Amino acid sequence: MFGKRFPLLKIFGFQVWIDASWLILGLLITWSLADGVFPQRYRGLSSASYWLMGAGGAIGLLFSIVFHEMWHSLIARKFGLPMKGITLFIFGGVAEMTDEPRSPKAEFSMAVAGPVSSVVLGLAFLGLRMLAEGPGWPVAVAGVLGYLGVMNLILAAFNLLPAFPLDGGRVLRSVLWGMKDNLRWATRIASQIGSGFAALLMLIGVLDVIFGNFIGGIWFFLIGMFLRSASQTSYQQLLIRKALEGEPVRKFMVADPVTVAPSLRLKTLVEDYIYKYHYKMYPVVDRGQLVGCITLNHVKEVPKENWDRTEVNELAKGCSAATTIGPDEDAMKARSIMNRTNASRLMVVEGTKLVGVIALKDILKLLSLKIDLEKA
Repeated sequence: MFGKRFPLLKIFGFQVWIDASWLILGLLITWSLADGVFPQRYRGLSSASYWLMGAGGAIGLLFSIVFHEMWHSLIARKFGLPMKGITLFIFGGVAEMTDEPRSPKAEFSMAVAGPVSSVVLGLAFLGLRMLAEGPGWPVAVAGVLGYLGVMNLILAAFNLLPAFPLDGGRVLRSVLWGMKDNLRWATRIASQIGSGFAALLMLIGVLDVIFGNFIGGIWFFLIGMFLRSASQTSYQQLLIRKALEGEPVRKFMVADPVTVAPSLRLKTLVEDYIYKYHYKMYPVVDRGQLVGCITLNHVKEVPKENWDRTEVNELAKGCSAATTIGPDEDAMKARSIMNRTNASRLMVVEGTKLVGVIALKDILKLLSLKIDLEKA
């Protein structure tokens, strides 16, 4: 979902990241507030005042989104759900969970926490604006507080739409889940409704463009596209999780993997292994013991003219939790490690002994067959 992101701050133990796309959104919000919204509502101020108000509105909105997602994360933690952190991106923010809620109650509580927090924050901003309208307060401060109050209420209302994976869609899923005690069925229905709302937003966007509201129409269309993709992806991720949970790594691994010796020359590695097997990672084994791994990126660090006098052991890296996994570990854990490290293969080890290699393509093959059979 995300591209390049940067750490912003850490709050209550949660790491908050900001995606590069949010920087674009922040600039657009600042510009639209400074050049359009505030000059129309508060006439007679200086250009510098409008730009300061725009920047304050953008920063306040960023804080509001973090506040909203933080409450999702706090309630999730209360119910024992592991959280990876909070990421802000061009369409808002997301609290990143590594697992599905364990009960309809947990899902409902976590989902409503965000909109409720936004309503409370919105009313607080509007209350401060009423105080700021008194004597001695700058007009610019009152304007920014009013804007943030209204935006938080809009944020709460939008998120309560019953369009999965928005908060309202998660509330709907929790109700459906509680009715039938079937998370997969509830997710499928909520996802279909979410896709329907997304299609409606895209239609509104097209109509807006036709009738002259080009900027607004483009935003409606893009939000609709994002919501449709997120809704479908959320359902697919649930299918994957349910298909892999409880399946041991040994069921997917290749028990007799291709390995290389530490003394092997890079030229031989490239010609007899990389060009032959097309793998990007090879376990390095010495006398039956796993001593590390060598990857395509390691080879690329060495000039080609030095390949015939450089040995594998000069470049091989030691094993770590990012490159290895046990044979009895859950296959879902293997897939999570691959996603996090952007790797396509993991070495399966028992102590210092290599017992196999698990590849993403092998997981996906069995996963596809399993999902097709379960659908049938």
